[in-house]
Parts: sequence; structure tokens; C-alpha cells
Amino acid sequence: MPNNQNILMPIMSIVIETTDLSREYKSYQKPEGVMNSIKGIWNREYTSKIALDKTTLQIESGKIIGLVGANGAGKTTLLKILSGLVTPTSGDARVLGYRPWERKNDFLRQISILLGQKNQLWWDISPVDSYALLARIYDLDLNKTRLRIKDLAEMLQCSHVLNTQLRRLSLGERMKMEIIGALLHEPKILFLDEPTIGLDIVAQENIRNFLASYVKEKEPTVILTSHYMDDIATLADRLLLISKGNIVYQGTVNEFVANSNKELAQDDKVDFEEVIRRFLETESRIR
Repeated sequence: MPNNQNILMPIMSIVIETTDLSREYKSYQKPEGVMNSIKGIWNREYTSKIALDKTTLQIESGKIIGLVGANGAGKTTLLKILSGLVTPTSGDARVLGYRPWERKNDFLRQISILLGQKNQLWWDISPVDSYALLARIYDLDLNKTRLRIKDLAEMLQCSHVLNTQLRRLSLGERMKMEIIGALLHEPKILFLDEPTIGLDIVAQENIRNFLASYVKEKEPTVILTSHYMDDIATLADRLLLISKGNIVYQGTVNEFVANSNKELAQDDKVDFEEVIRRFLETESRIR
């Protein structure tokens, strides 16, 4: 057998790319007193906050990216820019070849964003009725959509509540319904912001198992933020740590644990959450 045989390896394409991506928020500082407020109509003072600071990334297709950082670090801002909900102050980004904030229909049909603390489904109707509306919005085949809902509900073990008003469901059941809604049009890019927030341990595990199975089967690219480190340690192929608007680490979870804190990494039962906490505290002091 010749030794110089070429072994074909799958080529991973870059689906998300950013260059010096930044977002600055300005807020009006309202002074005390009526007269000062009136003067403020003509002479306003603003304060600025940099939510995202010159972020450069390349993300390959079919990967689950764990985005971790403290509250206010810039995680949600990054997701909102990449999904087209927010326009950057400077820099550039391409998602599937599109500038997200241009919000072209061909782009929007290929992405989905799920914010763990906000509903996209309608509160006073059943999830299955919401899905029918979403199917029409995305111009989906209704028969195929019904089969997809059935399959996803079986995977999430929630078929029995599809016809119940959303507001009558538990938090865990509502989140499962929201996940089905986010996946209805089979997006190529999925942004998940705290999908397990507030859920009990069993519900968290159910959703983690579902996401692992779904990504293995459908191979979407996923950016996942979570304060539950089990979500990141279990699901993520790659870890992004963000601190005060800056990406301070990019790499695998195992590399991060091995390199960031030698003392903790030597423990067979390493506390991943503690490693993250210590690392971010150190970065915060430096910055």
C-alpha cells in the first residue's frame, strides 16, 4: 500500500467573521431640578459605555461556541450585532456572507436567535398556533412543518403541552416551546442567549441533551451564552471568554482549564466554574 495516499478531510468553512467590531452606547445624563432639566434641552451631557471593543473573530460551520463572561461583559451585545438586532458603532462583520444589520430576507431565513428571558411566541395562544403563524411568516410548507414540530416535541418530551396556552406552561415547558419555534425553519446559525436560565436541574439537562443531539444531526453553527458552566463544559467545541467588551480567550475548554490555572487543572474533579471565575476576576483587575 503506498504511503503517500491523500486522506480526504472535511473542509470547515468560516460562517461568522468579524473585524474590529465595536459598539458604544451613549446615555443622556439628566440633571436634578426643573431649571436644569430645561437647560438640558439645549445643552445635554452624555456618558458613553463601550459594550464591545474591537472584536475580531472567525467561527467555523457546525461548531458550538460557548460565549462566557460576567453580566455586562458584552455577550448579548455581540449576539445582537451578529443577528442583526443592533448596528455596530465601528468595524465589520459577515455572517453567512451577509452584514447582519442590513437584515436581508435571505439572511434572516438562515438564522435564529433565542433570548432566554424574552418570548418570541404569543402569550395567549397555544404553541402549535404560534408555530402555524411562524410557518406562514417563513413561508414554510405546512405539512413538513407539522412533521418537524412533532419530531422536535418528541425529542424534547413535550408533545403533551403543544396545545396548551403558553402562559399556562411552566418555565421549563415554555423554554422547550421557544426552542422548537427557533428551530422551525432549520436555521444554519443559532444564537442562544441563556437558554437554561431559571430552569431546574432536570430541565437544564433535558435541554442540553436535546441540543447535543440536534447539533450532531443537523450541524448548525451555535453560539451559546450561559451562566451555568455545565452547559458550556458539556456542549461547547470552542470557548470564548469576554471581559469588559474584549475577547480575552479563544480556544477549547480543555486547553483553557489546563493553561489558565495549573493548580485547579491538576484536580481530577476540576471545578470548571471556579476556573472561569478566577480567570475573569484576574482579567478584570488587569483591565
